[in-house]
Amino acid sequence: MAKLERTLTGDFDDILWRLDQAVLNGSMSATLEDRSDFSIGPVQVSVRMYERYSAMGGNRVAMCLTLAGEGNRLHLTAITAGGSQAMFFKMNTWGEEAFLDTLAEVVNDL
Repeated sequence: MAKLERTLTGDFDDILWRLDQAVLNGSMSATLEDRSDFSIGPVQVSVRMYERYSAMGGNRVAMCLTLAGEGNRLHLTAITAGGSQAMFFKMNTWGEEAFLDTLAEVVNDL
């Protein structure tokens, strides 16, 4: 498992679009599996579940992205899972880390 968390400032919809494009354009096999968008009062929340094939690990890797914000104050959490081939412990996490890196490049520029 790999995790990325950041506090950001900006337009919620614009940043969500940039993050979505970064993930989907970062790999030929990346797909948006499901999503949920809702508001609680002034707080907007978007949850995205992506999946892609990891050639390094020879398996599929998932990433859950959550963006929450009030006005232009935003918080991003992205967590990957599924890259290990071992039964009882993690042998490798290359695929998980590489999947998260596609998002990290964009986040660092925001």
